[in-house]
Amino acid sequence: QVHLVESGGGLVQPGGSLRLSCAASGNIFSINAMGWYRQAPGKQRELVATITSGGSTNYADSVKGRFTISRDNAKNTVYLQMNSLKPEDTAVYYCNAGLYLTRPGLHWGQGTQVTVSS
Repeated sequence: QVHLVESGGGLVQPGGSLRLSCAASGNIFSINAMGWYRQAPGKQRELVATITSGGSTNYADSVKGRFTISRDNAKNTVYLQMNSLKPEDTAVYYCNAGLYLTRPGLHWGQGTQVTVSS
């Protein structure tokens, strides 16, 4: 069993920044990749950024150059630094853990709301 808890969401103006955190606990031995997916109202959930325990990363084209994913393996925590935020970044951001960089695993957090608005 794996438990994921996100934090750091909120309301920010366009061009602003937020930093999301996701802490994993439980039986995490099978987890290789952790990352973030987001879902806006009326849209499908999409990959934002993922990272392996070895540091390999994968980003959606829409966030490259603006978002940075990192992890602290000792804390079993991943972070998403989001800069130059745009209104289209508004979504619920979900932490995910599994085996792959490009495909979501079975373990999901509850989500944290990110709203980018003037």
